[in-house]
Amino acid sequence: DIFFNNCFKNGLLPIVLDKAVIDGLFVEVEATEGYQLEVDLDAQVVRKPNGEELPFEVDQFRKHCLLNGLDDIGLTLEDSAAIAAFETTWRAKSPWYFTLSN
Repeated sequence: DIFFNNCFKNGLLPIVLDKAVIDGLFVEVEATEGYQLEVDLDAQVVRKPNGEELPFEVDQFRKHCLLNGLDDIGLTLEDSAAIAAFETTWRAKSPWYFTLSN
């Protein structure tokens, strides 16, 4: 789903729960002023005010990105040392590629 995937690209966590669970949450929200849920991405649960935990699934790679605030550029920068090493080796092995001609 496009929306679901775009959420991750924008740093948002889309949580999928059963319809019956969501319906129950709406009933509780409407009955309780100031009702708040806690989302624990690390534990992969939505925690209700009474402590009940509603588990949800999330891809581990996407979880890593969200927990570490990484976007596509941030992911690339995680490998900056390896990229720099590759570039150094490439320059040494293929100096002709980097020669300027008029």
